[in-house]
Amino acid sequence: MYLIHVRLEGPGSAAGRPDLATIVGSYAEKADGLEHITVHQRPPGDVTLGFFLLADDLATAEKTAAHLAGQAVSGHPELREFRILEAEAVLVPGPWWDD
Repeated sequence: MYLIHVRLEGPGSAAGRPDLATIVGSYAEKADGLEHITVHQRPPGDVTLGFFLLADDLATAEKTAAHLAGQAVSGHPELREFRILEAEAVLVPGPWWDD
C-alpha cells in the first residue's frame, strides 16, 4: 500500500468541506485500488488529501492519486475552483536513518 499526498489550492470555504474525501473517493473505480482518503486542512484554501492506494509500484500510485483528484476537481461543480499543486509519495523517516 502506498500513501500519496495530493495538495490542492482553492477557496477556503470549499477546502473545509466535511465530505471532501467522499466526493473525491466517488470518482474511484475498483481497479484504482483506493483504500481510503484522509483530509488535512492547512491555511485557508490549502488542503492535502492522503490517498491510501494498493498499486503495483510507486509511479502507478502517484499517477492514480493525481488522476482521481483531477477527475474530482474537473467533474464536481463545487470543486472546480481548485487546482492541484502536487501529487507525490510521502517520505517517512525511519530509525535506520537516525545514526
